[in-house]
Amino acid sequence: MAEYYMGTGRRKTSVARVYLKEGNGKVIVNDKEYEDLNGYLENSVWTLHAMEPLKVTGLEGSFDMLIRVNGGGKSGQAGAIRLGIARALLQYNPDLRSTLKEKGLLTRDPRMVERKKYGLRKARRAPQFSKR
Repeated sequence: MAEYYMGTGRRKTSVARVYLKEGNGKVIVNDKEYEDLNGYLENSVWTLHAMEPLKVTGLEGSFDMLIRVNGGGKSGQAGAIRLGIARALLQYNPDLRSTLKEKGLLTRDPRMVERKKYGLRKARRAPQFSKR
């Protein structure tokens, strides 16, 4: 049986578990097969963002990917997939760490939506004030 390399990525409220297996670039996301990641993310910018770790390391098309992603929207999911792929590549070859770290691909983006506060409309938006 072929060896899998696993990486978990998170972004906003999205969580992606990425399994890489040496192959020819087949992509399965949430049990559905796609031509490439653009079939799932539906936006070429998000796809480029998610595939950046493979591009930077020059390993595009050399792995079959099984991705399980849930939570958040497509943008957050793309970021989660990106971090998951980067972490899985580290399992495949620890020597790639300096290349990935240099491009900032191993950093978990901590930005989350700020919670809504009572007395306000949103997190910081106050109700409209009327003098008269």
